[in-house]
Amino acid sequence: MDEFWLAMVTAGSLIWQLDGDLWEIIGLSLRVSLTATGIAAFLALPLGALIALGRFPGRRVLIVLFNALMGLPPVVVGLVVYLMLSRSGPFGVFNLLFTPTAMVIAQVILVLPIIVSLSREILETLWQEYHEALRSLGASPGQSLFALLWDGRAMLVTALLAGFGRAVAEVGAVMIVGGNIDHVTRVMTTSITLEASKGNLALALGLGMVLLLLSLSINIAVYGFRYIGGERRLA
Repeated sequence: MDEFWLAMVTAGSLIWQLDGDLWEIIGLSLRVSLTATGIAAFLALPLGALIALGRFPGRRVLIVLFNALMGLPPVVVGLVVYLMLSRSGPFGVFNLLFTPTAMVIAQVILVLPIIVSLSREILETLWQEYHEALRSLGASPGQSLFALLWDGRAMLVTALLAGFGRAVAEVGAVMIVGGNIDHVTRVMTTSITLEASKGNLALALGLGMVLLLLSLSINIAVYGFRYIGGERRLA
C-alpha cells in the first residue's frame, strides 16, 4: 500500500513539474488520435448521411456491416495493417510501418465504423422527424441535408467524441503497427503497458491519470453536448 501511494505521489509530481518524457508521450497520443478522428470524420459523416437519407439496394446490408464493425478487435486491425505495410505487403514501398502514420491508419479503421453508424442513426432519426416539413417547404436534397446536420450538430459532435475516445484509449493495434518505439511511436496506452511491466509504476500511473482525465473529459463533453442539443430541440 505504501508503494502504491508513493507511486501516486511521484506520478502527480511528474505531471505537475511538466516532465518532458511524460508530456512528449501525451502530445504524440493526442496528435495521432485527433488526426485519426479528423480523417475518419471527413470520410464517415458523408457516408453516414448517404446511408441515412439514401434508398438503394444493399442499404440494410451496409447498416448491419458498419454496426458489426463497431466491435472490430483492435489486434486484428493491427495485424492486417501490419501485413499491408510490411516490406512484403502491397504498401511496403512507402516505409510507413513503425511510424505515427501507421498508427493513424489503424485508428482510422477502428474509428470509421463508429462515426458512420452513430451519424447514420442520428440523421435517419432526424430525417424521419422532419422530412415531411422539408418537402413541403420545397427544400432541395442539399438544403435538407444541411438542415439536418445543423439541427443534429450537438449529437453529431458526441459521435465524434465517441470515436476519439475509442482512438485515444486503443492499445493493441498501435502496439503492433507502431512498435512502441521511444520518442517515435510511444503513446500513452503502450507506455502504460511497458512501464508497468518494467515496474516503473510512477510513470505508468502518471500516464494512467492523464488517460483517465481525458476519458472523464470526453464523457463530460458528450453529456454536455447531448444536454445542450436536447435543450435546443425542446425550445
